[in-house]
Amino acid sequence: MKVMAQMAMVMNLDKCIGCHTCSVTCKQAWTNRTGTEYVWFNNVETRPGQGYPRTYEDQETWKGGWTLNKRGRLTLKAGGRLRKLLTIFSNPKMPSINDYYEPWTYDYANLTDAPAQEHTPVARPKSLISGKDMKISWSSNWDDNLGGSAATAERDPVLKKVGDKVKFEFEQTFMFYLPRICEHCLNPSCAASCPSGAIYKRSEDGIVLVDQDRCRGWRMCISGCPYKKVYFNHRTGKAEKCTFCFPRIEVGLPTVCSETCVGRLRYLGLVLYDADRVLEAASVPDDHDLYEAQRSILLDPNDPDVIRAAERDGIPRDWIDAAQRSPVHALINKYQVALPLHPEYRTMPMVWYIPPLSPVVDVVRETGEDAERQENLFAAIDALRIPIEYLAELFTAGDVAPVDRVLRKLAAMRSYMRDINMGRDPDGAIPAAVGMGEEDLYDMYRLLALAKYDERYVIPPAHAEQAHALEELACSLDYEGGPGMGGSGPFGEGSGVPTPIAVENFQMLQDRQTSDTLAAPDDKSARVNLLNWDGKGAPSGLFPPKPEGPDQR
Repeated sequence: MKVMAQMAMVMNLDKCIGCHTCSVTCKQAWTNRTGTEYVWFNNVETRPGQGYPRTYEDQETWKGGWTLNKRGRLTLKAGGRLRKLLTIFSNPKMPSINDYYEPWTYDYANLTDAPAQEHTPVARPKSLISGKDMKISWSSNWDDNLGGSAATAERDPVLKKVGDKVKFEFEQTFMFYLPRICEHCLNPSCAASCPSGAIYKRSEDGIVLVDQDRCRGWRMCISGCPYKKVYFNHRTGKAEKCTFCFPRIEVGLPTVCSETCVGRLRYLGLVLYDADRVLEAASVPDDHDLYEAQRSILLDPNDPDVIRAAERDGIPRDWIDAAQRSPVHALINKYQVALPLHPEYRTMPMVWYIPPLSPVVDVVRETGEDAERQENLFAAIDALRIPIEYLAELFTAGDVAPVDRVLRKLAAMRSYMRDINMGRDPDGAIPAAVGMGEEDLYDMYRLLALAKYDERYVIPPAHAEQAHALEELACSLDYEGGPGMGGSGPFGEGSGVPTPIAVENFQMLQDRQTSDTLAAPDDKSARVNLLNWDGKGAPSGLFPPKPEGPDQR
């Protein structure tokens, strides 16, 4: 047994209101730069829907993640080294900009500078790629509040797996929000797909990062990631992805998306796992066994044998203490209400989800019945088999039983706490019906509903003895034009030394797109960097100046 530590996240989907605050703050902190206009390290999807990029879950098309070959061995779905070598200069399995969306801004200057005229001027949408007028037809949030509608659900890859009849029923019965970030997997297929070895998993805390110095822009990682959470910066020619806000994690602070979450639905904590069993767990033949296989490699931090093994493998004592207090471990293994996203991709994702119960409650309430009664809730869960099947396709590779157990626990918690809040004696038969004790059920309620800041985020800071290695690493986005600690600052362009440019000014944005630096300096004698040139216009210095005067040729 080799014990390793992993920072992980759990999101309670019952609490997500789809406000997108997490997306906006992450965007401002990490991808508010030229070349990343279409990039969202964090996005919130409405389900059912196509997702972002469009239909990213259709692995028959995109060939992301892992699969088992005929000998039962784990292999990349996109193919091994030979296939990658044959397609290294033209990767056919990668979403286009249309699958993401063509980023745009508005020409607000036309409003403020337009002369007096008969008609009111308008701020037309301008493409941030071509600079031309465009018609907006898709974006990262196009599915918002359209869950189940024919406009978007028809192309939902998950919905297609549970039958055509679901399309006509979902619109009336079910819709929920699904926030997504990089899964920071235990078995990352993006790292295995990278020809230059630029993507790596940190041994200290399991965070998956991109070494910008080693990245050569092959973009195989984009194809290899089944969640499509690796992006290509067209300006720098490098791959970028969610960093789990590791500069904050190292000092004990939560990620930006967690810190700013309005619904307080995110939980951060450390889990211990057996690294020697990752391959075994990812290689189980039956997809339905992947959830339990992944859960089984997460170790009990209170087990004396695990504690001794962790100390032997160099995990500090305060990290072991943090793992014992981890809300993530409690939700995954103690209460068993958190589920992984698409375990059938066999990447062993470490961002888990508590499936939503609220739509079930709403359906009961619409019938005029008491939506908090145990009998009504259990009956509703039994009746709404189609939504449970949809959730099962998301979280348990189509196995309905684990999702049913989780929803029953959440329903039991709601019914049990209702008696307490109404001043009635609690009914011990309610937690017993879902295999839990009264104390455990109350503790789960407190963690999900009342947990304070320090209980939701249990993050051990980095140790002094790790400082040298972390200093050498610096920031994975620390490069020219990046938001790294040595560049523009850790919180976007506006937080560093270079002068920020207002997003609202299209003309200045256009200058920035074709310049070699952030603020389009007046010095036109700067050297030309063809590797960083995005092909727009003619960089100054690329061609000799045109002669002036009557002898101009």
